[in-house]
Amino acid sequence: MTVREATRIVTAHRQREGGGFIVRRPVPTLGMDQVDPFLLIDEMGPVDYAPGQAVGAPDHPHRGFETVTYIMDGAFRHQDSNGGGGLITDGATQWMTAGAGILHIETPPEALVISGGLFHGIQLWVNLPAEQKWTAPRYQDIGAARVTLLSSHDGGALVRVIAGEIAGHAGPGVTHTPITLVHASINPGAELRLPWRREFNGLVYVLAGRGTVGSRRTPVRTAQLAAFGAGDLISVTADLAQESRSPNLDVLVLGGEPIGEPVAWYGPFVMNTHEELAQAVDDYRRGRMGTIPATHLGN
Repeated sequence: MTVREATRIVTAHRQREGGGFIVRRPVPTLGMDQVDPFLLIDEMGPVDYAPGQAVGAPDHPHRGFETVTYIMDGAFRHQDSNGGGGLITDGATQWMTAGAGILHIETPPEALVISGGLFHGIQLWVNLPAEQKWTAPRYQDIGAARVTLLSSHDGGALVRVIAGEIAGHAGPGVTHTPITLVHASINPGAELRLPWRREFNGLVYVLAGRGTVGSRRTPVRTAQLAAFGAGDLISVTADLAQESRSPNLDVLVLGGEPIGEPVAWYGPFVMNTHEELAQAVDDYRRGRMGTIPATHLGN
């Protein structure tokens, strides 16, 4: 099997989003635009909120793609105009297909706002091909217990398969666009070798720690994203010395089959033409994307 080598390393920049929370964004950023089919990768936190500090994103529309929110620490509350909703807690994933159009709101639960606490999550925007941009909206609540857990051959790494497939082991996420999404924790000095579909691109984003990627041992560290060239296998090795606050190397490994279509993007809408964007804006202004029910989702 051919080990993929890193072709580019970028460091995430900080940006304010939603109601005022800070994200670290490796895609898009200077030196790396969208990585088809991934439009955006945001890391929310890690942050230890003081009482009254936690904020979310007020109600807003989407059309033409999917949002994937994976929470590692803390909790986030979701509600949308299609009836989807729930509390996303440690290790859970919310997979929302905006498709033809949806409104949703993302907020911290009341308990987190009042008491404060640790929060850390990832949100991805995954593009849809033209033939699926008008698909009906869908919501998937993937609890932590449903994630497929694997370990490396020597036990040096724990792998959580959220979507896609690793060596015949499938994750629970149902995707329109073929992708694989994995969260791996690698012990100091250990190497993780993941078989990877050749037709997929490959990315590794470092959530915490230090290590190297590929057979050339290209260094990577917290908040850096490595993009890989062709091959059948992704290799990630944790440095022997890690920071005390990050005892392991924690990485997000993801990749997908490029769609290869024109992308027209305006705020929360991602279509193929500017005419379709104009239609999305008009549909939203006319209330054609529905309304969010006034129901309480709990703490």
